[in-house]
Amino acid sequence: MSPGVVDFLFRRLVAGEPAEDIQWGNEGTALAVQPPGAELARRLSETDLDALTPTELFHYVRAAQRLAAWAESLRETAVGRYCSAPAAPSASSGGAAAPA
Repeated sequence: MSPGVVDFLFRRLVAGEPAEDIQWGNEGTALAVQPPGAELARRLSETDLDALTPTELFHYVRAAQRLAAWAESLRETAVGRYCSAPAAPSASSGGAAAPA
């Protein structure tokens, strides 16, 4: 555990508060329920992992897994569409009749 997390937990316990950062949850959508997409990717990329409590780190990992699964489904859809697209006419045929 990083020194910052230990300090945070110590201050919370001395103040008689729970050892979880409830402020993060009060500031908006919790990572556990944030739908996958650009906003979740932004939040994950801007998070300081060293500042997370073990519980928050667990939720961070689960959110990152949801985001990765979502991105993989987008990729699979795009590959499926690419593979099922009709072949484009080649430049050499150009629709002109072959010489006789």
